Amino acid sequence: MTLATKSLSNRIAVVFDFDDTLVPDTVDSLLNSCGIDALQFRARRIQPLIDSGWDKILARFYALIEESQRQGNKITQEYLVWFGQQLAPFDGVSKMFDRLRQLAYQLNPKVEVEFYLITCGMVEIARHNCIAPNFKAMWGCEFHYGKEGGIEFLKKIVTHTEKTRYLFQIAKGVDYDKDDGRTFVYRDVPQEELHVPLTQVIYVGDGASDIPCFSLLNEEQGIVIGVYKNRTPQDWGQELSITQSQRVVNLAPADYSENSELMQSLMLALESVCKQISLHQLSVGE
Repeated sequence: MTLATKSLSNRIAVVFDFDDTLVPDTVDSLLNSCGIDALQFRARRIQPLIDSGWDKILARFYALIEESQRQGNKITQEYLVWFGQQLAPFDGVSKMFDRLRQLAYQLNPKVEVEFYLITCGMVEIARHNCIAPNFKAMWGCEFHYGKEGGIEFLKKIVTHTEKTRYLFQIAKGVDYDKDDGRTFVYRDVPQEELHVPLTQVIYVGDGASDIPCFSLLNEEQGIVIGVYKNRTPQDWGQELSITQSQRVVNLAPADYSENSELMQSLMLALESVCKQISLHQLSVGE
């Protein structure tokens, strides 16, 4: 590398949201597992809190905790572990990771593909899902459990905007188990020391919680892919009120099977970044 060329990183980070991106909505699915109609629960128990000024994430979990306690602390850590193990990902998700790794190796054997998960949902569920071993790190909301084992309070919350801090953490490559809120926010890292430049991040998400990440990666020239299910692309854009800075490179149904539009989008995105890395490698003689 010379002073006239960009610094090189041989890594690509593929970052996913969880709910409605890789798996069905976990709150709705969890409620259904407890014998509760999720649509009625949202309308009667969650929406009134939101209408009275509650944050949407806090309203959702407050209502869930309240219902668990009403049912004798039914939702425990063990229940969430079991539920995570039972939750089936969308079609093709389980095979998607190896397909992307194999493609990267074929294009450039020196490229490493790392997978990360950032969710505003229950990370305890994601950690015990069948796809969990594929991820280098996962972040999301976590519960405090009461004396009788039931969910009692949120001890950690990941908001829509806060998702972006984890993109910076991925980029800087700091200790993923050390999360004191200061480790990466107040630490400047020279471009040549970045673990994964944001230009080499591919982000996949489905909704409002992902919009701050869409904006950041568009600004930093990363790649953003949108996912939708049970609606049209037009409905997706109108519902989220997507602006110019939040647009995605492609919007595809939540189907990760081999020849699906979403899988093709992921493979083209990965190919694009791999070729970018190969170009940089020429300048350093690799």
